[in-house]
Amino acid sequence: MKKLILSAVIATASVSSFAASHGPAGCGLGTAVVFQDANEWYEHVMAATTNATSGNQTFGMTSGTLGCEDANGPLADGIAMFLNENLEPLATDMAKGDGETLNALADLMGVEGADKAIFNEQMQSHFDTVFADAQATPTTAYDGIMSVMSDSKELSKYLG
Repeated sequence: MKKLILSAVIATASVSSFAASHGPAGCGLGTAVVFQDANEWYEHVMAATTNATSGNQTFGMTSGTLGCEDANGPLADGIAMFLNENLEPLATDMAKGDGETLNALADLMGVEGADKAIFNEQMQSHFDTVFADAQATPTTAYDGIMSVMSDSKELSKYLG
């Protein structure tokens, strides 16, 4: 029993050292949903265990969800969900240089109306950067989009 309690204390202490403003359990499903009002040490341990064992804390940090919004992961700001759901139609629109999905992405990224034509043109002309091969994933597409935008004087201002 002593080993179990010691393990729980060490787990809580180690998680606490990585927890920004999320409390001792960090961010994730355990903190955001299951144990929202955790006050006792064992609730924090259970929240941390839930966060770590199901892989949702990593997902939350990557996508900026589950209370991990300040992690600024590579797919933050709802772009992860958008790319997961719209990768194929986005590829079609990028190849054409126009379309509903491409316009929605520009909106989601905060591109102003005056720069949307530049955004569309840059995405079309750098299609091979964004979709380097047929096995493109939302993450590789995101990296390509960020690369194209960072190389553009007009679009780099939208990267933060």
